[in-house]
Amino acid sequence: MKLRLSFLWLVLVWLVFSVVALGTTTVTLAQTPNPNSITDDQVNAIAKYLYCPVCENVPLDVCGTQACEQWRQVIRQKLAEGWNEAQIRQYFVDQYGDRVLATPPPRGINWLAYIVPPVAILIGVWVLVQAFRSWKRPLPAPSSLPQPDHVSPEVLKRIEEELKNR
Repeated sequence: MKLRLSFLWLVLVWLVFSVVALGTTTVTLAQTPNPNSITDDQVNAIAKYLYCPVCENVPLDVCGTQACEQWRQVIRQKLAEGWNEAQIRQYFVDQYGDRVLATPPPRGINWLAYIVPPVAILIGVWVLVQAFRSWKRPLPAPSSLPQPDHVSPEVLKRIEEELKNR
């Protein structure tokens, strides 16, 4: 009987401890994250789609300038505040314009970046097909070549003799 009572106490203590532990975990998860808890991988996942404001054509995630470090800190702060990737990108576009994006948005003259390459490839394929078709056509037979009308038969005979001698 004493063993049974100590087992019940043990189960009761374990149950109370579990409820308290689960209750504190949910409270901890509901708090906003600390900027220091945001990893570099999370920051770089967004930074690779943005370009450095100082260097030309260098993604933000690999640039070592002070400006890029500050931008990565801004991304870290926005992530800690609960912003998502689209909101952070839009924040930088609002601040610096479309030039900070790695992929231009499909509007205005930027449509050319999406239309010209496929059209150029299609034109190139069409040109190649036409070239291959022309290479397969047979050449005209020599008998169908036009004969000169104004050359006398004696001159033709002399030309043929000279060609035979060579």
